[in-house]
Amino acid sequence: MGGSVVAMMKLLLACIFLRMAYAMSEAEAFWPWQFGVSQTLEQEEGFGAHYMLQVQSAPMRSTRQSRQDVEETQWLVQLRNPEALESCRPTKPGGKIVLVTGTGGFVGYHAALALRRRGDGVLGLDNFNSYYPVNLKRAREASLKDEGVITLEADLNDDSALSAAFDLCNFTHVLNLAAQAGVRYATKDPGSYIKSNVAGFVKLLEVVKLREPMPRVVYASSSSVYGMNTKVPFSESDPVDLPASLYAATKREDELLAVTYNHIYGIAMTGLRFFTVYGPFGRPDMAMFAFSNKIMKGEPVEIFQGPGGSELERDFTYIDDIVQGCLAAIDHIGPSNKSTAPLKVYNIGNSHPENVTYIVDLLDEFLGKKAVRKYKPMPPTGDVLRTNANTSLAQQELGYKPSTSLRNGVRKFVNWYQEFYRDGLDAGMMSYQPL
Repeated sequence: MGGSVVAMMKLLLACIFLRMAYAMSEAEAFWPWQFGVSQTLEQEEGFGAHYMLQVQSAPMRSTRQSRQDVEETQWLVQLRNPEALESCRPTKPGGKIVLVTGTGGFVGYHAALALRRRGDGVLGLDNFNSYYPVNLKRAREASLKDEGVITLEADLNDDSALSAAFDLCNFTHVLNLAAQAGVRYATKDPGSYIKSNVAGFVKLLEVVKLREPMPRVVYASSSSVYGMNTKVPFSESDPVDLPASLYAATKREDELLAVTYNHIYGIAMTGLRFFTVYGPFGRPDMAMFAFSNKIMKGEPVEIFQGPGGSELERDFTYIDDIVQGCLAAIDHIGPSNKSTAPLKVYNIGNSHPENVTYIVDLLDEFLGKKAVRKYKPMPPTGDVLRTNANTSLAQQELGYKPSTSLRNGVRKFVNWYQEFYRDGLDAGMMSYQPL
């Protein structure tokens, strides 16, 4: 009898241990169950604060909660790293301290690099989503790290991560370049555009409004807000109430949110309407990169046409000129305050639109390989026939003056493209098909 009781007790204990092991595997990590992460601020004289992690006992949590803890701990560990604090430090007297969102992306990468190289403190933020092959985003991240810029891996909608970053660095400026990009993809996943471009911007501004003093905010809008306007060139005073795509609608919503937060809270706001950006480390869903991939793979290059076979025209703007506009906006924006905070919007473009066929001609020449061209009607996914920037306001108030011709810009892009893929397109890019 006694032996059977002992056996039953052993069986019961075994079941308990098996259940614990199963629960641990469901949580995907053991330590978040047993340890809570709390934070203390160690104030540094004249400069923000930095986080120190303390391990303490905590009750066991649900699987969902423990997974959330893992995600939170990732950015907390990043902020604890002394490299993050060093990334925020200006390297020149009077340098700015700038949060650049979207540093895993095209414009964010180049803007953060330029700010750091001129001596500003910079902390990046990106969620590294999989809209296009992530290895390109990781390459940008690694390049920035080599220059002393750390990218915090967090989502713009994570207000805890945002608040922690602001506590660390005490930002003077925010350059918001994080967004779900792409006009056509919006027809496939509209929710991602609302979450990233609208809700994420609100989360950011909600954190900004609580800071003292409030940072000044420069944010990316888009030429797409001009929508179905037929008057060219596009000027900042033109109507922007006819967006042709969901992407355009979200960017227009950002401009309206900027008006609201400027009016209610006194946040200094400058919006930049970018016109078709291209250059090294560009996005593979955009024409220059996508056409190059098609040419190198021997696949047809689709060139969209308007009614009657009319050519599409784009105001292609080289990345260095776009970055010049970003830095000029940061340098000229006035302080945030409750009474006279500035509210501005500028076109940042090249003012010399070209038809898309000419881009393919240049790529043929510089890649040394002839494109297989396939002309087809423009699909009803939100594209417009032409874009053309009037940049006189930016020139007058920011000193903005683009200097890269399309021919020189395409040559620079191709030089980078051939070097970056000198061993051939990687597997991710070989299988990637822009929407």
